[in-house]
Amino acid sequence: MKRISYPAPIQALIAELKRMPGIGPRSAERIALWMVQRRDSRAADIAAAIQSVAVQIHPCPRCGYFTTAELCDFCADAHRDGTLLCVVEQPTDILPLERTSVFRGRYHALGGRISPLDHIGPEHLRIGELLVRIRDEKPAEIILALGSDVEGEATANYIAGLLRDLPVNITRLAQGMPAGGGLEHADELTLSRALSGRTKLAV
Repeated sequence: MKRISYPAPIQALIAELKRMPGIGPRSAERIALWMVQRRDSRAADIAAAIQSVAVQIHPCPRCGYFTTAELCDFCADAHRDGTLLCVVEQPTDILPLERTSVFRGRYHALGGRISPLDHIGPEHLRIGELLVRIRDEKPAEIILALGSDVEGEATANYIAGLLRDLPVNITRLAQGMPAGGGLEHADELTLSRALSGRTKLAV
């Protein structure tokens, strides 16, 4: 007997949803059926929003954050403190820091962290772009707001080594960050205290 399944369009939608992080087969099926069954699901609006993001959003060429313009809002803001440059792993790490209202400097997203097990070396990150920015913008302090796990520490130490002979202070977020985690796991109060209590990195 032939096994009956969902029509091909629903199967295709479930397959695409399963590709998203954090969405398993059951969740993908629930979302797909919700879109099909609920008249107020606004499936066309969701599809249009996804298409708009895919077409219009691109990384800021200076810091790596998301933007639709030539530069993102952070880099285009002339009122931000150019003497402070905060280095993060991913562009998604910028907003948690920004929401603390403690930091008013500029940002630089590396696009990841050094991870030999994942075959990610320094050449795969935006470290070269960081060195160019430091040379051109001449910040007084570089804040390494990287994860507290092994890969984050390795990345911080690598960058600190590159900056060792430059006339710039290199600091690290204070303790209190979640052990083995990144900025996305920290609440605003923890991040605020970590920024305020940052310490100079010995290189």
